[in-house]
Amino acid sequence: MKREEKKQLIKKHAVHAKDTGSAQVQTAIITTRINKLSDHLKTHPKDFHSKRGLLMMVGKRRKLLNYLKTTKKDLYQSLIENLNLRK
Repeated sequence: MKREEKKQLIKKHAVHAKDTGSAQVQTAIITTRINKLSDHLKTHPKDFHSKRGLLMMVGKRRKLLNYLKTTKKDLYQSLIENLNLRK
């Protein structure tokens, strides 16, 4: 992920000006990385090390989304819609 792309994601999902670590921002960054790695695995199906990393990122995103779902339902719903995730 390029630095400019990451800055745009942070700016789009940040709660305040210096927000870089909130659950919304982390989820957006991880989702972008998951999408790029999924495309990589479509062309390189035997890359098992990357597949393991993908599965770990999916688990981390799931934990962050579960946290948002239990604490801030409105942010959870808007994030799901913005990132085009199922649930």
